Amino acid sequence: MAENKIVVKGLRKCYGELEVLKKIDIEVTEGEVLCLIGPSGSGKSTLLRCLNRLEKSNGGEIWINNQNLENKNLNINKLRESIGMVFQHFNLFNNKTVIENIMLAPVYTRCQDLKKAKRKKLFGKGGADASLAGLTKEQIKKEEKEKAIALLKRIGLEDKADVYPSTLSGGQKQRIAIVRALAMDPDVILFDEPTSALDPEMVGEVLELMKQLASEGMTMVVVTHEMGFAKEVASRVVFIDEGVIKEEAAPKEFFENPKDARLKEFLSKVL
Repeated sequence: MAENKIVVKGLRKCYGELEVLKKIDIEVTEGEVLCLIGPSGSGKSTLLRCLNRLEKSNGGEIWINNQNLENKNLNINKLRESIGMVFQHFNLFNNKTVIENIMLAPVYTRCQDLKKAKRKKLFGKGGADASLAGLTKEQIKKEEKEKAIALLKRIGLEDKADVYPSTLSGGQKQRIAIVRALAMDPDVILFDEPTSALDPEMVGEVLELMKQLASEGMTMVVVTHEMGFAKEVASRVVFIDEGVIKEEAAPKEFFENPKDARLKEFLSKVL
């Protein structure tokens, strides 16, 4: 039986007196693709940002990999290593090359782990992590560079390894952003409208990569306006309006037999 990767119970988020999320309940199991759809301003992206604590909630519970995000002792940065995030506007570092963008987070986290492992060994607090045994910072960089090149080959952009993001098309930037998330070997990837900033002709190449990830069993939560993607790839589709989940169902039932009046109205305008 697949385990729950994400459990959200009674989640609330407010900005001053404005309640953006109103007691949201969601569960996402391992290997699921959950698509969140709804009008602009409905709370979809806010929900996604709450899932990795880019936004702090005002009530309720969020559990990721059986860890409560409200636990004061939780190392949120460590937890984020298992939660990839792909943003609408790519969020690549323009002063770093493509391969440096991909390598940055895994090299940093592994080097930090290496330091901790060495301190533990030095002060007799347990042996070093076996995966770090005998490694140096230079070896970590070498390994991560090889991994980054392999990821670039996967998306056919290995020839862009040493260029800067400003020279890339929107579709190329977003695919780089996706493999940057993959470089951390995440358990879950959150996608915040990954195609909405792209020219129409570039949308397909990004969606194709996301379809590949879904077919490989990657757990994904996707905020999207791409109804075709939701129909084809989603395990479940959730309609959010005014901070409330109005309907949730498998794609066929969701699109062919919507029950909520507001969802019917929404679909009549976007399909």
